Order: sequence, then C-alpha cells, then structure tokens
Amino acid sequence: MPEKILLVEDEVAISDSVRYSLEKEGFEVITAYDGVDGLTSAREQLPDLIILDLMLPRLSGLEVCRSLRRESSVPIIMLTAKTEETDRVVGLELGADDYVIKPFSVRELIARVRAVLRRADGLRDLDTASSLKAGDIVIDTARRLVTVGEKLVHLPLKQFELLKLLAISRGRVVTREFLFQTIWNTDPTYDTGTLDVHIRWLREKIEKDPSSPKYIHTVRGVGYKFTTEDDN
Repeated sequence: MPEKILLVEDEVAISDSVRYSLEKEGFEVITAYDGVDGLTSAREQLPDLIILDLMLPRLSGLEVCRSLRRESSVPIIMLTAKTEETDRVVGLELGADDYVIKPFSVRELIARVRAVLRRADGLRDLDTASSLKAGDIVIDTARRLVTVGEKLVHLPLKQFELLKLLAISRGRVVTREFLFQTIWNTDPTYDTGTLDVHIRWLREKIEKDPSSPKYIHTVRGVGYKFTTEDDN
C-alpha cells in the first residue's frame, strides 16, 4: 500500500509539478489549495506526511500546523520563501519536522520526504525496546507516544526522536554533531538554530520549569545530556 502524502500548496504550477513527481515515485498524493481545505483533508484522509506551504489563502500554514499539533504527530515538511526566516523558526517551534526553501528542486523535496518518512518509523537501529522509562517520563517507542506523569504529551517527529535518543543515552553527553547526523542526517552546519529550537520546544513539553530543566541539560559548547534524579 503506497504511503499517502497530503500536499497543501496554493500555486497550481508548483502543486502539479510536485504531485506528478511524487506519484511517479510511487506515493499516493492528495492536494489542497488553501489552509482550511488542507486542515480538513489532514483530519479526514490521515496522511503519512504533509507538505505544507506557509503562505496559504483562508488559513496560513502556521495556523494549520498549530492546529494539527494539538491532535496529531503526523510529519510535516514546510515550504517557505527565503524571506520567511522568522516564520520558519515559528513553524519549527510549532512542531514542523523539516522545511524546504523556495525555489527548490523537486528531487530535494522528495529526498526530504523519504528521509522524514524513514525517521517516522522511530530510530529502530538505536533501540529495540517497546518502551523506555526515565523518571516520570515513559516513551512508548512502538506507538511513538510519550507520557509525563499521567499526562499524554504529543510530540512531533523530530522532538520524539530527540527525546528518545537522549533517553537512550541517559547520563552521557550527546554531541550536537551526533544529534544532527543521526536525526537530520546532515552536517551540523546545516542550520545551527534548528537543534536549539527543537530542544527548547521539547523542554516546553516535558519540563515543569523549562528555564531550569530537570531532564535535558545543556553541556555548553558540546551538546546535551539527559539525566533524572536517580542519576545524581
């Protein structure tokens, strides 16, 4: 059964080109041309991944992303213009998993789609356990669910991968380079702010006081370390 992609893009020429190329690669593609229809399609069609333009009629891509992240962890790749750097950061903070800057090559976009879909299976090469427990955090790796205490926390793909990788490496420093190469499959010069944005947003989800984190600690100039009270 082919993987289902929802493409939300209001420029018909871009939409047609991307849809044709994705279908040629074996994906099933659903299209929407504004934010309202995109959000409706995401809820009704339950795609495996969403390609979401930021500048959309009726409802912006940021609002679509914000709404989806309240109810779903579906992977989202944003399409942005070069001038929309602030919106890209906001999109990442809202839970988008990756972004592609316009104008882009369709080959690059398809490579990003495949990479995000592979990562959506959940870092199987790092850990085969069905669940991980650290402090009051439980990570269900099979169903990609996280609970903090008795609260279910919805994490987008990248944040889930970060949490899982840090928890697996509990008590050890994980370098920024390793995080980039493992989770983004790219060199750390890709975007120095991307990792910081995802770590900050992850802390907002799992820490009682994100400004004084209990779990995810910054090791200045090196990376991050995940610890619990039992490790101290």
